[in-house]
Amino acid sequence: MNAESFPLIDLAGAPHARGRAYGAAVPERVARSVALYRGQMQRRGLDQAEQYRLARGFLPTIEAYDPAYLEEMHGIAEGARVALEDIVIINCRTEMMFGYETLDKAEPKAKREPDDGCTGIIVMPEAARDGRLIHAHNWDWREECVDTGVVLRIRYEHAPDILVFAEAGALARHGFNSAGVAITGNFLMCERDYQKPGEAPLALLRRKLLEAHNLAGAMAQVFGKSRLCSNNLMLSHADGEAVDLECAPDEVFWITPEDGLLVHANHWISPIARVKLRDIGIRNNADSIYRQRRVEAALRAKRGDIGVDDIKAALFDEFGKPDSVLRSPKPVSFESISATVATTIMDAAARKMWIARQPYLSRVFAEYTL
Repeated sequence: MNAESFPLIDLAGAPHARGRAYGAAVPERVARSVALYRGQMQRRGLDQAEQYRLARGFLPTIEAYDPAYLEEMHGIAEGARVALEDIVIINCRTEMMFGYETLDKAEPKAKREPDDGCTGIIVMPEAARDGRLIHAHNWDWREECVDTGVVLRIRYEHAPDILVFAEAGALARHGFNSAGVAITGNFLMCERDYQKPGEAPLALLRRKLLEAHNLAGAMAQVFGKSRLCSNNLMLSHADGEAVDLECAPDEVFWITPEDGLLVHANHWISPIARVKLRDIGIRNNADSIYRQRRVEAALRAKRGDIGVDDIKAALFDEFGKPDSVLRSPKPVSFESISATVATTIMDAAARKMWIARQPYLSRVFAEYTL
C-alpha cells in the first residue's frame, strides 16, 4: 500500500482478541474517529458526559443484537486505548448525530437532517463487458474521514471471510465476503425516523449482512429487524443477483435491477415507498435526483459493454460541482466539510476491491484482495 491507500488490517480469532488487534493496529486513526464525532456532537450542544451517557444507552441494544459485537468493541477500545463509549459513538454515529434530540423523549421529533450523499451502482453480468457483476460506490461524508478509513480482512471459523471498508473503530461500512455477498449503503430519511427504538444500529447491521452465507440470509437480516432511522442497502451476489432494500425504521421496500442496472443515490425510489412515506432528506439533497439519473443514463448508454472504466467515469461525474456525483469539498452544517471520501469498486467473484482515497484530488485506486 502507498501513502494514498487506506491501511489493510488482518484480523482473526475470538471477538475480543480480534477487536484488540484492530484497535492496536491503528490507534491514531481510531483517535481521529473519536475526535471527529466528539466534535460533531459537541457542536450539537452535547458535552462529553452527555455523549457518554447516550452511548451507554446503546449498550443493551448492541448486546441484544449480537453479544460478540459488544465484545469486539470492548477489544477495539482496549487496543486503541480509548473508552468503550467512544467506540459505541463511532458505531452508532448516525443514530446519535441525527437522533440525539429524540433518544430520551416521550414524544420525539426528528429535527436534524444530514446534508451529505452517496451514489451506488450494481452492474449485472448481462450488462457488463466481461460478464461479471460489479458493485461500486461513492462514499460522501466528512472530509476528515480520508484519514480515518481502514480496510479490514477478517478470517472467521464459522462464517464467510470478509473484506470490508470501515471508519477506524467501526465494525463495517461496505464490502463483500468469501461467499460472494457484497453490500453498500446510502442514507435515506423519512418522517418515521427517530420515533421508536431500533433493534439494529446501522454499522452493526452491515457487518451482520457480510457474515451471511448467501443473499437470502443477508436479506432476512434486514427484514427481520427494526431500525432507529432509515437507510438504503444495496446487496449483490457474485453469481449474478442483486436487490436494493430501501429501509424505513419499521418497513422495507425492495427494488430489483432493470436492464441489468441498479443505481441509487439518496432519495426514495420505490413507488410504494414514495406513496407511503415523506422524503425528508431530499430538502437538503435535491442533487440526489440528478445524480441518480446521470449515473444510470451514462451506464445505460453502454449496456452490454460496461467496463470498470465506464463505472469510474460515471462515479467521477462533476456536473453541478460541488453538488455532483463526485463531491469536491464544500461546507455543510455544524461547521463541517463534506466530500467524496472514497470511491470503491468491488468484484466479489475475483475477491478484489479497488478503492480511490480522496478521489476529487487523486483518482488512483489501491487494490485489496480477500
